[in-house]
Amino acid sequence: MFLLRGDAVGAGAAGGVSGAGSKIAFSSSRGGNLDVYVMNADGSGVRRLTRNPAEDTAPAWSPDGRRIAFVSGRAGDGVYVMSADGSGQRRLMDDGYFPAWSPDGRKIAFLSDRGGTYDIYSMNADGSGVRNLTRNPAEYQSVGRPAWSPDGRKIAFDRQRLTGDEGIYVMNADGSRQRRLTRNATIYRGLAWSPDGRKIAFASDRRGNFDINVMNSDGSGVRRLTGNPAQDTAPAWSPDGRKIAFASGYLITAIYVMNADGTGQRRVMKDADEAAWKPVT
Repeated sequence: MFLLRGDAVGAGAAGGVSGAGSKIAFSSSRGGNLDVYVMNADGSGVRRLTRNPAEDTAPAWSPDGRRIAFVSGRAGDGVYVMSADGSGQRRLMDDGYFPAWSPDGRKIAFLSDRGGTYDIYSMNADGSGVRNLTRNPAEYQSVGRPAWSPDGRKIAFDRQRLTGDEGIYVMNADGSRQRRLTRNATIYRGLAWSPDGRKIAFASDRRGNFDINVMNSDGSGVRRLTGNPAQDTAPAWSPDGRKIAFASGYLITAIYVMNADGTGQRRVMKDADEAAWKPVT
């Protein structure tokens, strides 16, 4: 079952969005340039964290909620990190995209083409110890943000053949035992592991339009959650696993929140993309 969404906006609009202290980081051009912001999960309390002329995107919370990694175009695209209040911004890695923290906070996985093709890499949280995990053959490339399993033992990622065939894969955290989970002729735009490790949410156009789907972590039981004419991408689970935030729109996107079964879809923020839910600490 999938549902069309409501269009309530702002504080309290997401009816039932998890309670006090729950935060979502996101990117937005509302200030005239793409920057990273943070808000309460109901859309209230918006605060701008970055103010650089370059584009700052793809925020990702550290597991302890004290830091946020993000991508910035300042001095060329790279992975940066800052404190959760926006202070202490510093560069970790050149030529990196879509950072994702390991559950223990010791590693960050990211996408890079530093080796000549797009691969998933990992590094220590201070930017040292860079390793190519996927080592894609010449006819393949990785695309999009990698997603760690909650136990830190596996990483899900999207791999695309240059001829167009694309699928979601999973591998051990050291890059070994790579195997394919999905086999549809489709394009993917974001994936996220549920907090209990049993499900993976992902965006795909398998039915002709980008929608949010969910499947078991072994690739079985695929179910569509959204069915709106807009493009629905970049799912992010709430820490308790009861909600999923996602981006919806075309040229200008908004952030919506829904129940994990696809019901109760509500817009919580206009002109916003790439939601990242703050972990419970």
